[in-house]
Amino acid sequence: MSNTSYSLGKTLLKIEDVSLEYDGRPVLRNVNAEVRDITVPGRTQGQVVGFLGPSGCGKTSLFRIIAGLNAPTSGRVSVNGSDRPVRAGEVGVVAQSYPLFEHRTVLGNLILAAMRKEKDSGAARDKVLRFLKEFGMEDKFNLYPAQLSGGERQRCAIIQQILCSEHFLLIDEPFSGLDLLMLEKTCELITKVSDLDDLNTIIVVTHDVTAACSVADHLWLMGRDSDSNGHKLPGSRIVKEYNMIERDLCWQPGIITKAPFTDFVREVKEEFRKL
Repeated sequence: MSNTSYSLGKTLLKIEDVSLEYDGRPVLRNVNAEVRDITVPGRTQGQVVGFLGPSGCGKTSLFRIIAGLNAPTSGRVSVNGSDRPVRAGEVGVVAQSYPLFEHRTVLGNLILAAMRKEKDSGAARDKVLRFLKEFGMEDKFNLYPAQLSGGERQRCAIIQQILCSEHFLLIDEPFSGLDLLMLEKTCELITKVSDLDDLNTIIVVTHDVTAACSVADHLWLMGRDSDSNGHKLPGSRIVKEYNMIERDLCWQPGIITKAPFTDFVREVKEEFRKL
């Protein structure tokens, strides 16, 4: 049981009975999950979901459906209690390559993103400059993407998507190929982004179980169910969900060095191997 006082409020993102078929072959089967607003007295607390699953289980397909880039065969994904399916642009997508316009400066890239929400160019510029300062990049505004380090490019891509979509972000494999120092900084960055606003909701798609556990308040584990004979059923779904708050395994400095966290990671990895 969690020692942190918290409550769950309205549903921010909901996946309802999402199924997907390609040429009659089930890829996703009755996927259901939701992200609810987490309220912690006395502080701004966003939401971070770690989305785990083996290669080929359909994570990318569900990723694109959540982002509104592809439609499911049946079911829907909605945000902010809407009675319609999510539309492209409502959920920001930070791809592994951190795509930016190479011929535009950092400021130019970000103002272009901000103008999707702001009608006034001056207001857009002010908003961009606030974010650059918040993320320690105020001295990089006049550089081009090719002049940025990998970490700076990642921060720029995340700011870009926050400006476009406001509260919802899907981040694809943010820990891939990172050394320990950069991995720690990326986890800190994700936490910082989520805690900018109570409604900020980040879904981190990754194969890195330990990193996902260290940054998330909830985990989704995706895979295929087995029948009574142990045969895998067609189509993947979210087969297990973990509430890290109830287990008292998040929002604590140094928690990743403690035995309960290590035991939990071992538990999740064991489940992962069964998928």
